Amino acid sequence: MQLYLIHPHPINGAPAQVQRVDDLDALPPGSFGWIDARRDEPAEPWREMVAALTGVRIHDAHMTDAANEQHPSFFDNTADYDMIVFRGLVAQLDEPPERAPGDTIITSAASLNGKIKPAQINPHPKRVITQPLTFLMLPRLLVTVRPELAPAIGVVRERLLSHATKLPLSPEDLTHRILNAMVDRYLELRQPLAERLDRLQRNLLDPRRPFNDWYALLEQRIEIRKLEHLCEEQRDAIVEWNDTLNERHPALLNRAARDAVPVDAHVTPYEESHRADLLRVRIADLTEHISRVLNHAQRLETTAESAVQLHFSAMAHRTSEIMRTLTILTAIFMPLNLITGIFGMNFKQMPLIENPVGFWWSIGAMATIVVGLLTFFRRKRYIETREERGLERKL
Repeated sequence: MQLYLIHPHPINGAPAQVQRVDDLDALPPGSFGWIDARRDEPAEPWREMVAALTGVRIHDAHMTDAANEQHPSFFDNTADYDMIVFRGLVAQLDEPPERAPGDTIITSAASLNGKIKPAQINPHPKRVITQPLTFLMLPRLLVTVRPELAPAIGVVRERLLSHATKLPLSPEDLTHRILNAMVDRYLELRQPLAERLDRLQRNLLDPRRPFNDWYALLEQRIEIRKLEHLCEEQRDAIVEWNDTLNERHPALLNRAARDAVPVDAHVTPYEESHRADLLRVRIADLTEHISRVLNHAQRLETTAESAVQLHFSAMAHRTSEIMRTLTILTAIFMPLNLITGIFGMNFKQMPLIENPVGFWWSIGAMATIVVGLLTFFRRKRYIETREERGLERKL
């Protein structure tokens, strides 16, 4: 468990700063605290600390939710605090890269010695593996319950401690920054998923080779569907949080207009109202980012389904081409078989049997029939060259 005291405003000449402390005995005016707890640590110490600092005791059901590693993304609120469970990507440290050094990826119809190489497929794709991160937002305190590895919290904490960004003004503001870092990792996931699916589709529609990576394609569709369901849950949770803030905003304005009493000694009610508006805008932007990932996942799923349909359509077309070729050959040889069958009859008197050039007359008739049928089929476009079908000439 790590404890931080955040002073977003200069106090008594001291600059705004973030302090890591060993214990939070009290929350000084104009500041708020951050309790960063791990899920595998005992929960009672930070629960008692929250009660001592704010007088609020976290509900038992929410404590159970925070300890549940399989909990989906959701939002819940009480009269004293808000709770968000948001599933973030797990840092996959042992995952091999999607494109290994030295791999040659054929991204177009470039040929080598007249043959097109299939696109390389990484047997270890980037998977959508997530774990929940719980946020408990109190008026002047934020509690995060995270797994052992939480890259988003690490990024935000490092930026705060190094003064690389402006300090958050409230626990909700800090929550938004962590959520934004988590969603950014989902945005980075779009390119690897799209590249792998593109390679599978390229191999799927290659007419020169049979496609055997059906399990890889199914696995990829499962990951895309998992990402789609995950984004829907995340978006619902953020939308409910934003709706809760919208419901509180009119009450905040009415209180400011009626009492003109600042909630914080360093922030007027109207400044607090402005912060609420700004936070709602940022949350709406966060929702839009989640929707972008969701739309991308839906497009990938549609593309995969279309590729499978194109594959079977291409196979049906290829089968039709083969059957057409066999039908043309059958149509050409049928009259030839008729002629040979007639002259193979055991009659003593038949035309051209005794003629010295009868054999050549029959061969000429057969050749004429073949040429005539080929000409007829060409005019009817039953037979087409590779150029006429839009294919490159083989070298």
